[in-house]
Formats: sequence, structure tokens, C-alpha cells
Amino acid sequence: MRDDPTIIRRWFEAAQAPAVVADLERLFAAVADEVERRGPACWASGRCCNFERAGHRLYVTGLEAAYALARPPPTPAPRALSLPQVEAARAAGGCPFQAANLCTIHATKPLTCRIYFCDRSATAWQQDLSERMLAPLRTLHDTHAVPYRYAEWRSLLEAILRTRPRNE
Repeated sequence: MRDDPTIIRRWFEAAQAPAVVADLERLFAAVADEVERRGPACWASGRCCNFERAGHRLYVTGLEAAYALARPPPTPAPRALSLPQVEAARAAGGCPFQAANLCTIHATKPLTCRIYFCDRSATAWQQDLSERMLAPLRTLHDTHAVPYRYAEWRSLLEAILRTRPRNE
């Protein structure tokens, strides 16, 4: 997947704009409230981050991918994500941000990562919540004139890493 550098630049600008960030984080908070009400179990096993073994694909928007890449990493900071790391994660069937079964971008992870749990008792409501939250996510893009692209997580990360200027 290749994207217009202008679109990727716009994703990064939006991912750092206070109004966009506030709206995105408000959406993430609404998801967190819904998930907390449901009470799924998380065993921090990392199984959900191994997409191939879990039997799912992670789809996100370009804005979400840029938000995850643009936010300051936690301390101690992991190395900046590289194209070879994404390619290695794809070959292994997982997420390039997973380390020792944990998410290294937990605070900035995409919407669907916030909804999906390996807990089998959670499967009944996850799909519905994901579908319901895509509408406000799309509205957020439209409201802030952010180009909307919905694609597989690693593909978007690869496109961004291939396209974005090194200083971003």
C-alpha cells in the first residue's frame, strides 16, 4: 500500500492538533467506559497481538496510526519503529509494538486494540462495539478534514514509514 505523501503529512498534522487529539481521546475514553462496563479479562498474554494465531486482522485509520507514531513513547523509550520491525512482525504474524507479551504503545493504541480481548466471553459484544465506534471515528475525520483511510494496521505503518519525512 502506498499513499500520497500529502495525505500522510496531513495525518501527522492532525495527530498533533489539540482539537483532533481531544476528540480522538474522547472517543477512546468512551470506548474505555464501554469496555469497563463489560469487564473482559486481560491476562497480558499477548495472544491478541499475534493476529495470525488469534485469527483476526487489525484495521485502523491513517489518523490512528499517525497518532500512535506521533505520541511520545513511554519511558524507558523503545527504539523508534522501523520498516524492518514492521516486516518482521508481519512475518511472525503479530504487532510490531508488542514486546514480551506487552503493548509498548498501550496509551496510544488504536480503537480496535482497545476493544478486542482474547477473553472468549467478550466476543459477543466486541463486534457490535467496534462497528458502533467506527461511525464517530469517521465523523471525527470529516469534522477535522482529515483524509480517511481504513486499512490493515501493519500495511498502514509500512506506508507511513516509507512515505513520511525522517524528521516527523
